[in-house]
Amino acid sequence: MNKQELIDAVAAKTEVTKMAARIAVDAFLEAVSTSLAGGKKISLVGFGNFKPAQRSARMGRHPRTGAPMEIAAATQVKFTPGKGLKDAVRDGEMESKAPKSRK
Repeated sequence: MNKQELIDAVAAKTEVTKMAARIAVDAFLEAVSTSLAGGKKISLVGFGNFKPAQRSARMGRHPRTGAPMEIAAATQVKFTPGKGLKDAVRDGEMESKAPKSRK
């Protein structure tokens, strides 16, 4: 699923316009990115946890020449799936716990 397919799915599930769904998805992604960039952990109960993690510098090999080279330290994002997501993937479907929208 790509971003546009996610927007379409959110719009269909929540019965809002695709533009409103796009705004919601973009706001969610921006909030997640901003929090992680600020070093904060994000916990979505039943879905999983995102957290920034430091990867230390290490020695590696240049893929073409095989010469040793240092790989710089970096910050990366780690995701740990929650029980609800694990169960949904194992069972092949996700049971929605979100409230149904009203018209």
